[in-house]
Amino acid sequence: MDQAITAQDLLFMKKALRLASKGAGRTSPNPMVGAVVVRDNEVVGEGYHRFVGGPHAEVNAIEAAGDRTPGAVLYVTLEPCNHQGRTPPCTRSILDAGIARVVVGMNDPNPRVCGGGADHLRQRGIVVDSGALERECRLLNQPFIKHVSTGLPYVTVKAATTLDGRIATSSGHSQWISNEQSRRHAHQLRCNLDGILVGIETALSDDPLLTARLPGRRNCRQPVRILLDSRLRIPMNSRLVRTAREVPFWIACSLEADEKKERKLAEAGVNILRLPAKNHRIDLVGLLRELGKRQITSLLVEGGASVLGALIEEGLADDFCFFYAPKILGDPEGIPLVRGRPREKMTEALPVYDVKVRRFGADVMLTGRFRETIY
Repeated sequence: MDQAITAQDLLFMKKALRLASKGAGRTSPNPMVGAVVVRDNEVVGEGYHRFVGGPHAEVNAIEAAGDRTPGAVLYVTLEPCNHQGRTPPCTRSILDAGIARVVVGMNDPNPRVCGGGADHLRQRGIVVDSGALERECRLLNQPFIKHVSTGLPYVTVKAATTLDGRIATSSGHSQWISNEQSRRHAHQLRCNLDGILVGIETALSDDPLLTARLPGRRNCRQPVRILLDSRLRIPMNSRLVRTAREVPFWIACSLEADEKKERKLAEAGVNILRLPAKNHRIDLVGLLRELGKRQITSLLVEGGASVLGALIEEGLADDFCFFYAPKILGDPEGIPLVRGRPREKMTEALPVYDVKVRRFGADVMLTGRFRETIY
């Protein structure tokens, strides 16, 4: 018979969560997972999923515990797997180690395997208790849960803005609104997510690289750079095209885009995704589905205002990260943070949830979700 989750169980699960977060940016399309082995109320082994294809958290924690696993309790943020993937099933390692009880943060979100690992262990006499800090465990892996449940990537919209809500002047100039500390955090976001997307207007005005640049961090994973460019207007001498063989660069264009330009871009190393479009606008649902098929589980959208607005209006954006700089542009023709549809009443404004505030020097970062519930 399963036991109740205790206050002490929650303390050990918090430690497992801290371990899991160390895998940020290295485990996709797999989840971040942390594990702790406890015997006689003492931590004797700990581990986390370090990189995709590597040993899972449970295996690392059990190996770290050595011969102290018989009769111990294993705390793990995600239900142990019971299927052969890149690595053997973790349930086998748990059984071989003589673990007596397993405390799970959340069940496997994949509807095809949910509960399979826990049931397998229970059938073999191991006590399994689920739901310890479940919300925290789910929040840690929102991109993984959404992708495995829907096939779509988790979408974060990000922008830097003045206090009066402008992301660029009327001429399109935007560098730099935010300070160096904010920009460094933005590069950390890039490093942790699978893909980064901008629209063609942003690419033409800024000529960005869209790479993750963190001084002193050698193992920063580069996101796939994705451009919405229905008519393939991107110049061949742009920095995105010139670096396409160094860092993956994909362009989403319409079915009618120029084939000659596509061949030139392909020769430069660009991956072209032809998708349905209407009025020269790529179907965003179709784009997200295609990215999901290509194992993009998390997507950072950095502009421009029309792209952000379209994703928000269509209910495709999951959360946001907006940096507010202590500046007032005062330009009546300046580019707004978001371009959506006209609204006559404030009651038509779109609500956001779980808003958090963080300071980067004089800049203020607001984060939050577009849905009240989490995946």
